[in-house]
Amino acid sequence: MPDKKAVILSSGGIDSTTTMAMAKAENYAIYSLTFNYGQRHTPELEAAKKVAHYFAAKKHLVISIDLRSIGGSALTDDIDVPKGRDDHAIRYGIPVTYVPARNTIFLSYALAWAEVLQASDIFIGVNSIDYSGYPDCRPEFIAAYERLANLATKAAVEGKVIMKIKTPLISMTKADIIKKGIELGVDYSLTHSCYDPSLEGKACGLCDSCILRKKGFREAAIPDPTHYVT
Repeated sequence: MPDKKAVILSSGGIDSTTTMAMAKAENYAIYSLTFNYGQRHTPELEAAKKVAHYFAAKKHLVISIDLRSIGGSALTDDIDVPKGRDDHAIRYGIPVTYVPARNTIFLSYALAWAEVLQASDIFIGVNSIDYSGYPDCRPEFIAAYERLANLATKAAVEGKVIMKIKTPLISMTKADIIKKGIELGVDYSLTHSCYDPSLEGKACGLCDSCILRKKGFREAAIPDPTHYVT
């Protein structure tokens, strides 16, 4: 039986789902944390629910935050999601799908829940290889936040826990992430990646996230179970 707890940030996508599988393989009791933050790609909420059930999470907590009222992102505002960008464009520069301070906000909620659970480990599926250039996915951001976590919580200040932000995918390619997930028994048909799905929930196939997903499955030589519009 698991004797240690972990809060896993889960969007229902490839990265967070593989991260959950890796935590499960390390015998953590899984506490899955998902956010309904006003994102246009709401099918990820149902995907995260399915993933939490698949990995027998002790609890799947969905927290609602109105980031749409702040806006500033194609995911939360009336801004078109970029489509059909090439690899160079995806790799360099920060796209309009960046949600201001999103991972800082999400990690703060995860930190609060971890302290209540008396869990010292928070897992987040950030990646700095095959990703869209978001500044809050970089190793230096995670290291800075971990320092903050150990200054900001009663449990850490009193020496009861040392908070750790775990990023097992940080230096992996999307193909390697998918291969690792398959090795751990992940069912990727449960996951959702698209930033701009159709009304029926099908992936657009053209946004950065879809392009990176298709590239990952192609390079891993594993069939992509996603239903695409195009």
